[in-house]
Amino acid sequence: MIRTNLSTRPFYNERVVHIWLLAFLVLVIAATAFNATRILQYSQSDTQLSTQASADESRAAELRAAAVRLRTTVDPRQIEFASLEARQANDLIDRRTFSWTALFNYIESALPDDVRVTSFRSKVDKGQIVLTIAIIARSAEDVSKFLDNMQRTGAFTQVGGTLEERMNEEGQLQVSLETIYLPMTGHTAGAGGGAR
Repeated sequence: MIRTNLSTRPFYNERVVHIWLLAFLVLVIAATAFNATRILQYSQSDTQLSTQASADESRAAELRAAAVRLRTTVDPRQIEFASLEARQANDLIDRRTFSWTALFNYIESALPDDVRVTSFRSKVDKGQIVLTIAIIARSAEDVSKFLDNMQRTGAFTQVGGTLEERMNEEGQLQVSLETIYLPMTGHTAGAGGGAR
């Protein structure tokens, strides 16, 4: 076997190497151009964002200063007067929407057969409706049953605050008790109708 090159001029595959080198060079130039445009875009974006951030910070400082100025101009007496007016308006609304019919329906549904209501008084104390109810019953068990029935309606809280308890001339038990009425929270809320 002959191992020498018999051609007069040896042929080297230089053209393929040059093509590969040229393609690699084009790829490097394209990547460099892409990276350069991205760097320019990001630096412009960073400049815009920092300008916007400084503008926002100055605007926030102006708003804080304006808020401080407004707070110093507010008169506490005007605020107190406005809150008093709002409380009075809320009280008027509560009185308008209060349903006596619903209240008496709750009391009637809680009354056992041997208990009668002899007097009834209501007052508003710290936004709560406090009821003072005087009843006559034949026994302490009837009073207890009335109190249990009131509790079950869900419309009364602190049931059982007995103010006075005594026997009358006929041997019946007279009890004066106090409770807090919670409108529109009982089991039969709405059964007595709306505000009347």
